[in-house]
Amino acid sequence: MTWTRRRFLTATGAAAVAARRTPAWALAAKTITVSHSVSTFVYGQHLVAKEKKFFEDEGLAAPSFIVPGGGAKVAQALAAGQAMFALGDSNHPLKITEKGKDALMLFATDTRCSYANVVVRKELFDKGVKSVETLGDPKLVGRKALVAATAIGSGTHVYGVYVLKGLKAPDGRPVNEHVEWVSGGASTTMLGGLKAGKFDAIMAVPEWQWAAEEEGFGKAVYDVQDEKAWTRVFGGPIPVTVGYALRETIEKSPDLAQAYVNACYRAQQWIHRAKDEEVVELLHRTYMDTFSREIVLRSVKYYKTIFDWDFMIDEKSYENGMKVWVPLAADRPVPYAKAVEMAFVKKARAKFKS
Repeated sequence: MTWTRRRFLTATGAAAVAARRTPAWALAAKTITVSHSVSTFVYGQHLVAKEKKFFEDEGLAAPSFIVPGGGAKVAQALAAGQAMFALGDSNHPLKITEKGKDALMLFATDTRCSYANVVVRKELFDKGVKSVETLGDPKLVGRKALVAATAIGSGTHVYGVYVLKGLKAPDGRPVNEHVEWVSGGASTTMLGGLKAGKFDAIMAVPEWQWAAEEEGFGKAVYDVQDEKAWTRVFGGPIPVTVGYALRETIEKSPDLAQAYVNACYRAQQWIHRAKDEEVVELLHRTYMDTFSREIVLRSVKYYKTIFDWDFMIDEKSYENGMKVWVPLAADRPVPYAKAVEMAFVKKARAKFKS
């Protein structure tokens, strides 16, 4: 074939058009390591970003998630450099900072704590224990109420203690002074203990609350979906689940941090706009097939009521959280300016205006 000037320009022009159509990730994808504790919808931003290829659109390759089965393990992985970015409880970056490595919150995905629900034994509910306040009445309970968190020091314990400290028993003292906290473990032992009367109340994730009520052995006396009840105790929104990274990661690779936040923000906006069934269709089989489709759908509907669509962490909500985190989760307050970096979210919001 003879290469004329016209043929050369036509070919190179076509190649340029093809290059423009080629996703950034295919040209020079940069690998990042990303972690969350369990692949359920509370961490749906990561899952959607991967399935909708938002990471790739931002020039990132996230081959697989690091899923160690507990938020504390996620924080350990990030502090050790095994993960660059993590999604988890907001007290975890604070703990990392306390131990000498600055970690920063990059965005918040929700405004209320989904595991601050208090569920009492149905037998006690029928006797008149129909509120957290009456849980502090030994005459109704028959003893010092035994309240189970998954583990002492866990997120369920931290938020549970705050709820019980913030509400008064009939004698005017905090309900927390009238109860004994115990470790309840995971789903089987928490629900089994409540059903058998071993526990008088449990701190419950939504799925446990639904199971206890539907099977008839428990009733919720504090439900975080009740906005008035939440605000009465916590004062307003709290950044409970956050994206976070080490300060050194952000300073060394601000382009990767921006791309990560962009992808997660796009995922949050997709969740906001998508139909519930569409979200289930995208995620159920790949990540949540141990649950029925109906449970996953219910979970999607639930979390959509508490998700933070703008991803921002302001000083007021951070201070609301600090009252909960100190001293049970963190030894001392960490100033907002040292703990939070909103520059990446602001850029993402400007880039992807909905």
